[in-house]
Amino acid sequence: MLCDSLIFDMDGTLWDAVDSYIKIWNDTFEQLGIDAERVDRKRLMGTMGQTLEQILTQLVPNLTDKETFLKVLDANETAMMPVLGGKLYPGVLDTLRQLGQKIPLFLVSNCGSYGLKNFLHFTGMENIFRDTRSHGENGLSKAMNIKQIVDLYSLQHAVYVGDTQTDCNSAHQAGIPMIWAAYGFGNVTDPDAVIHSFPELLQTIQTAQ
Repeated sequence: MLCDSLIFDMDGTLWDAVDSYIKIWNDTFEQLGIDAERVDRKRLMGTMGQTLEQILTQLVPNLTDKETFLKVLDANETAMMPVLGGKLYPGVLDTLRQLGQKIPLFLVSNCGSYGLKNFLHFTGMENIFRDTRSHGENGLSKAMNIKQIVDLYSLQHAVYVGDTQTDCNSAHQAGIPMIWAAYGFGNVTDPDAVIHSFPELLQTIQTAQ
């Protein structure tokens, strides 16, 4: 697949931080006295790729004060993720460094306001990506954030790498192909290419620069 740039999803593509998110969500439920609700790995993984607003509606559809919950959740994630972090998938850092020597790399996620900052700081990847966008920071959809990156940097052959159908739909809506990270959290019905481990990217793409 010819490309002049790669745009990456975070969760389920670069790392697995679900166990940390479980603690953050359950601590938030407890903090707000919502004793009947708890999440586990299976339940939370089924929502990955969506915005926090969509995840909350799916997990707790009858919650009346979603705004307060999301504010407390965001504050807890901001405070806890720098300590809890996640686990990079095998070969991610090495592969990104190799790719970054050839083409610009970008990061677009549906995470919360400090999700990408915490990820970059925890993994030491602040200098890997040329630019980043997240729904939590600007309120835009993933498709719009992808398109914003493509337009801003005049990318002619950008490719998105993600692990969920939302990632695939968003990339296609933005007018670019999508590589499915099949080792991640979701299933994708119509990807343009598939990788089963992160280093397979090196054999899957042909750089245009």
